[in-house]
Amino acid sequence: MSGEGRQERSPAGGAPPRSRERRRQARRKLLRTILLAGGVLGGALSGYLPGLYAQKRRLRPPGALDEKDFLASCIKCGQCVQVCPVQAIRLADLVDGFGVGTPWIDAREQACDFSCDAVQCILACPTGALTYHKPQFLRVRPGARLSAKPILLAKEKDPEPTLNLAERIGVARLTRPESCLAIRGKGFRGPARGAAFEGRLRYMEVDRWKPIRVADHPYDAELCDLCVRACPIKGAISIETVFAPDGARRKSPVVHEACVGCGTCEMICPTSPASIEVIPGEGWRA
Repeated sequence: MSGEGRQERSPAGGAPPRSRERRRQARRKLLRTILLAGGVLGGALSGYLPGLYAQKRRLRPPGALDEKDFLASCIKCGQCVQVCPVQAIRLADLVDGFGVGTPWIDAREQACDFSCDAVQCILACPTGALTYHKPQFLRVRPGARLSAKPILLAKEKDPEPTLNLAERIGVARLTRPESCLAIRGKGFRGPARGAAFEGRLRYMEVDRWKPIRVADHPYDAELCDLCVRACPIKGAISIETVFAPDGARRKSPVVHEACVGCGTCEMICPTSPASIEVIPGEGWRA
């Protein structure tokens, strides 16, 4: 017998062989099963991963309400993204869980340096998710309240040198002191993050208004103090003498109460990963 339905001879005593058509059908069924299983697994992960990533804190723009209230208030309009002069604000994607479409800042890639002077993201927000003054019925998380309006170094000589902020969005912490160049007694020369880094920062000695690429402003520091030089807030961070566990004296970045959590120190830190980081939602602890 000829054709697709022709049966192949089976070995003596063995089970009758399947036709070629049946073998093709079996392969197609197996393939469908694999694809279906992959789809089910992918669907499960698409629901699991956002929930997993949602547990990770995100640095919100200046003036952001506490996370639960922020997520309830933000309408994901993107107005804050459009007005940011250094494009520090981005919108969360699928892996950011329930905050998909909400604004956040990746300080390591591009921090908020307040180049706008007036915190334009707050001015642009239509719902109060970003606000100068939190409504009285919303509590202030411990350590979030600033003792005084922060002084913006770029405006220090202006009639109104302060930023109209009442709460911080995070606090800088020296999370990797073992890699800090200042603590190790080392200086730094050259572009802070390499020639290819696209982050921007406002340098008063270059242009009072226009931020430039960090890569276009090389440093020459006998002892690394880039986090202090770059910080836009007066009195937020300094290099001070500290004592190591062995009793030796070291120079170290020290964060002060004026820190608002903008992330500029994290962006400019030349070590990789950064020795100093902003902890989103962190409160000040003396």
